Amino acid sequence: MSIRLIVGLGNPGPEYETTRHNAGFWLVDNLANSLPGTRLQRETRFQAQVAKSALAGHELWLLEPQTFMNRSGLSVGTLARFYKIAADEILVVHDELDLSPGVAKMKKGGSAGGHNGLKDITAALGTQDYWRLRLGIGHPRTQASQQAVADYVLHRPRKEEQVLIEEAIEKSLRVLPLLCEGKFDAALLQLHTV
Repeated sequence: MSIRLIVGLGNPGPEYETTRHNAGFWLVDNLANSLPGTRLQRETRFQAQVAKSALAGHELWLLEPQTFMNRSGLSVGTLARFYKIAADEILVVHDELDLSPGVAKMKKGGSAGGHNGLKDITAALGTQDYWRLRLGIGHPRTQASQQAVADYVLHRPRKEEQVLIEEAIEKSLRVLPLLCEGKFDAALLQLHTV
């Protein structure tokens, strides 16, 4: 088993491009830019930006749903069924309120934790047994902010938070080749070791 599909979650459109909720898009954009000849292109049948590439000698699909976050499962489920990609071969990259900016954690399965994108993907795949790469964006309560969560995720991170999130993305990108080789334990150890 190895990762064959990396999904970045976010909301389409320039007004959301720099918001915390688009951290998954940021990682997939960085990955696509780092792989020779890889360019995300609009695929209407998947309602997504899609690219086929290779990493560590293995075929890899990149996907950014162009539905809104709470309908992400439509794109993920359609592409996974079309290319016969099993749930445990999928890595979904998303923003995580319960982790501080600069922290990235990976796990397989588990609840959606209130994340509407994950809820929709779980419903579309019929299982929770896919991999998640959680990029910390912090929570308004930890910053003594009265800002509502929905408002918080749809705003741009502060400059110092942006730097930390970008560092977490860089660290995450370094373990992706291991995931494509099926070396999950090594990837987890590298990612979770400070």
